[in-house]
Amino acid sequence: MRYSWFALLPLLLAACNSTPSAVQEGTDSAAAGQPARDSAALPPPDTSGTKAVSALRDTLRTVRERRNFSSPQGPPDTFQLVFRGPSMLEGTGEFTITNAEGQVIFREMLTEPDLEATLVYEMTTPTATRAQRAAYVRRRIDRFFQPSQFHAPAIAATSVFPTEIENLDRAAWNDLKQRPDAIRFDYLKGKEDRQQIAWSPLKKQVIRVR
Repeated sequence: MRYSWFALLPLLLAACNSTPSAVQEGTDSAAAGQPARDSAALPPPDTSGTKAVSALRDTLRTVRERRNFSSPQGPPDTFQLVFRGPSMLEGTGEFTITNAEGQVIFREMLTEPDLEATLVYEMTTPTATRAQRAAYVRRRIDRFFQPSQFHAPAIAATSVFPTEIENLDRAAWNDLKQRPDAIRFDYLKGKEDRQQIAWSPLKKQVIRVR
């Protein structure tokens, strides 16, 4: 018996409607413990353009010098000044002395004004430009460890104990005075605050001697 296609059309449509849709298949798989596809999920963030963070990004200038200091006859210590900040006029210098074993035996922070203060003695005009000030700070940093700033003995035999220095250990000072090979380092902080430091074998630390 021949059937007309028009007569079979309702049966074909019913068969199509009984097939599960793609969304339904996804729902069924999720119910079975499989992750469903989420067309609205965001892609992973693009980090290719992220700016790298470096611990040294703010370091503007570094000077380093190796000198005998804590051990006059032994391996030299490392004197270092690292200046960090957004600019030469807005930074801070870290002055450290590290012995041959890698131990930091002295650390002091120097502000930009500490390094710039003596510019007034060189100015030929009432004021200085930012460029002149920045250049002076750079020069101060570059010349911070001049050979002429290291002295032996650390304390001359004819020196008198400086009572004006607070918390200075007289015993340590007298011990250094008796050591002709002891070495002193001098540096200027601010306009006129001249620091004189030396390693004290008695106290096992750096002390100010003047």
